[in-house]
Amino acid sequence: MSRHRKSLFTLPRIFGLGALLLVIILLGGYLLLDGKDMGILNAQGIIANKQKELLIFTTLLGLVIVIPVFIMLFGFAWRYREGNKKQVKHTPDADGNRFLELLWWGIPIIIIAVLSVVTWTSSHDLDPYRSLDSDKKPITIKVVALQWKWLFIYPDQKIATVNEVRFPEKTPVNFEITADAPMSSFWIPNLGSQVYAMNGMTSQLKLEADGVGEYRGTNTNINGEGYAKMQFTARSTSQSDFDRWSNIIATSGNSLDWATYETVAKPSLDMPVTYYAARDTTVFDKVLAKYMDHAMSSMEHN
Repeated sequence: MSRHRKSLFTLPRIFGLGALLLVIILLGGYLLLDGKDMGILNAQGIIANKQKELLIFTTLLGLVIVIPVFIMLFGFAWRYREGNKKQVKHTPDADGNRFLELLWWGIPIIIIAVLSVVTWTSSHDLDPYRSLDSDKKPITIKVVALQWKWLFIYPDQKIATVNEVRFPEKTPVNFEITADAPMSSFWIPNLGSQVYAMNGMTSQLKLEADGVGEYRGTNTNINGEGYAKMQFTARSTSQSDFDRWSNIIATSGNSLDWATYETVAKPSLDMPVTYYAARDTTVFDKVLAKYMDHAMSSMEHN
């Protein structure tokens, strides 16, 4: 009865698995070489380019392992299939073969060593707190994640925006990030790195755009009803356009003070892009202090 049992590794199944693997490899190659519609593969900044190179390198290194394993899988399945009428040599002592032992221990050791070096260097090189090398003065933007919108405060320009952030091209941008809502995650895929926004804490992120452009910003941490719509637009402009834009907002009559902030901070969906003159420079600090009772009391008395 067992003599007529159908083999698991039939010829059609082997070729089917091979075709599936080929499709996966071709799809991966397409995404890596022509991923224009994917922010992480359409890098437009210094950090994003480094992350893209790291992603491609680790993918190729992974294929060095995956492809030979699948080749051996199909090879063994074909050689030792039930319908193979040729006599297959039995080698029970092959586990003591020095060459084979060196092969299947040496290759993983080399790969792990390479990954260790890459991990060490990239972890320091892509540290979000690390300042970017540039001959231009960095611009500081303070970010507050709200329900379900983003507030951007420019302390030097004395302006603030909701659901839109602008900055000059080829200029380091120092983001200081916090939250006055459930934990969120700040991410501009084309420019690189995502950093969590948490109550009572500040995180930092340094980014720089290679040129003029418009990019999608998003929240990658599920945090409630409006999570899917908690997006913003990031615009990189020329220095002159940025100065003109910020000056117009700074002289507008729409002002952001603490009372206005409390209205903006109320949970809402699809809040339109809004601009404010931000002459009150304590708003960001008060957001942090909300979660530190003694600090908030001191600031209110001042």
